[in-house]
Amino acid sequence: MTTLIRLEILRTLRNKRYVLFTVLYPALMYVFFISAYGSHNEVGGGIPVKTYFMVSMATFGAVGAVLTGSAQRISLERRSGWVRQLRLTALPGRAYTVGKIASCAVTTLPAIAVVFTVGAVEGVRLGAAQWIGLAAALWLGSFVFAALGVALGYAAAPDAVQPIVMITYMAMALLGGTWFPVGDSLERFARFNPVYLYNRLATFVQPGHALDLSAVGGLAAFLVLFTAAAAYLYRRDTQAA
Repeated sequence: MTTLIRLEILRTLRNKRYVLFTVLYPALMYVFFISAYGSHNEVGGGIPVKTYFMVSMATFGAVGAVLTGSAQRISLERRSGWVRQLRLTALPGRAYTVGKIASCAVTTLPAIAVVFTVGAVEGVRLGAAQWIGLAAALWLGSFVFAALGVALGYAAAPDAVQPIVMITYMAMALLGGTWFPVGDSLERFARFNPVYLYNRLATFVQPGHALDLSAVGGLAAFLVLFTAAAAYLYRRDTQAA
């Protein structure tokens, strides 16, 4: 499984499309949003625009890295017969699923690091512990979407996986506070959106706020749900092969 994880990470980092759309694109969008909203303004709850969109664009890049990458790669592997070949080896099905999730989650680190670097250059000021804690929270939260990506990769037909992933990705971002703060009227529904909960992990960097434990609990539940779904769909695909 360790070899599989290492190979998956290297293959992803060498992908020019990954570098462009999941590392550089969120950083460019961050600059666009702070210019559009006004870099010295605040958004809902008195959060500085620079800080709010630094977090939301970091999560946008992280979700994109794991969700689109894992689902589309699995669909291609299913089509080419690579997954069928792996089933003939000694690699257990659960190890394949866990390996996919872990390797995808590692690829979120460049996306988070680049947006954070741009945020620091633009004037976001956090303590060392806050930077480290925020990066760790966003990285751990990305495992949820890595599991969802694996599940979607097995749930959808190879020809249909890309539009399904993109619709899911954009819908969750739109209703999860990535593009704009979620208002009170939408918040009751947004709490069932893992992207909204993911963005809520960053609230502890605001003065007087602690880590949102309800968001942590919600994401943990989604992680269990998506991992179980990925394992089930992998077994179903195995039986159908």
